[in-house]
Amino acid sequence: MAVTPEYRAYIEDLVAPLGHVGTRRMFGGLGVFYRGLMFALIANDVLHFKVDEQNRPDYEAAGMAPFSYFRNGKKRGLNSYWTVPADVLDAEDEFLIWARGAADAALRADAAKGGKKNR
Repeated sequence: MAVTPEYRAYIEDLVAPLGHVGTRRMFGGLGVFYRGLMFALIANDVLHFKVDEQNRPDYEAAGMAPFSYFRNGKKRGLNSYWTVPADVLDAEDEFLIWARGAADAALRADAAKGGKKNR
């Protein structure tokens, strides 16, 4: 699940306007955090945003799927992170709408857990 330095820099530039954003290597990929909460995952130079019941329909309408990977010959996945459509990556304003939706999903998930990281 490698992430090239070029792709990392590209995504960091795209999410920078949100403010309070950082990245951290994890599980062979890269976590992208908003206010300390993970709202995106990069694996194999593919961006996946956090989804919940509020923003998942956008991903479904775009024909996207949840993040998945193979381990020990078995397919595994994270249903809370879905692939970002390629055309969204090419439109800065549209990208920020989707990124804000993912950050909001992370904030809602944190609030549902008691808001330990919600800042």
